[in-house]
Amino acid sequence: MREAYHVELEQLAQNLAVMSGQVADAMERATQALLDTDLGLAEQVISDDAKVDDARADCEEQAYALLALQAPVATDLRTVLAAIHAAESLERMGDLALHVAKAARRRHPDAVLPEQVRDDFAKMGKVAVRLARQAEQVIKTRDVDAARSLENEDDAVDEIHRNLFAVIMDKDWPHGVAAAVDVTLLGRFYERYADHAVSVARRMVFVVTGKMPGYGSDDDV
Repeated sequence: MREAYHVELEQLAQNLAVMSGQVADAMERATQALLDTDLGLAEQVISDDAKVDDARADCEEQAYALLALQAPVATDLRTVLAAIHAAESLERMGDLALHVAKAARRRHPDAVLPEQVRDDFAKMGKVAVRLARQAEQVIKTRDVDAARSLENEDDAVDEIHRNLFAVIMDKDWPHGVAAAVDVTLLGRFYERYADHAVSVARRMVFVVTGKMPGYGSDDDV
């Protein structure tokens, strides 16, 4: 009976890892759609978002069943609680990739990004996707040091995000208000995506150590 229980716990972790891979793929494709004005890729991200929503529902159902039927304690209880919170963060990451894809679709066939900021978004996209893939590995391995290393990657996204504000607030910004709004919103999507990836990693630290690392608020998408 206990062996089957621990198999279910491991399956829950594997499902979370798969979900992290899904949202990494989503942001990778959404960023490419944004940079290349690729409508087909944007549509793929939009249609695939339902799979992420379903994955969260499945993870939560499995987690609540374990709470109700097994009454876990100690590390097992932390694993189940962390899974519930991590699934929520991962779904939000999927939603943020969806927002990026929708922005690319909304402006098609025109480019959303002025040439002036394309490199910044290409960099943010790469870091965001790398964070999601690192979170996937952390879920699988529960490597505390690897989990904590995500903080440094997140700082890189925050720095680019701050620089974007300086660019669009410059009095010589030549692209108008609509472009400035697009850049502001898109920058926020990437920043929040990275924050949620770090939140997932912190949940794994909690599973191993029983202590939640300090962090700022996890605002809603």
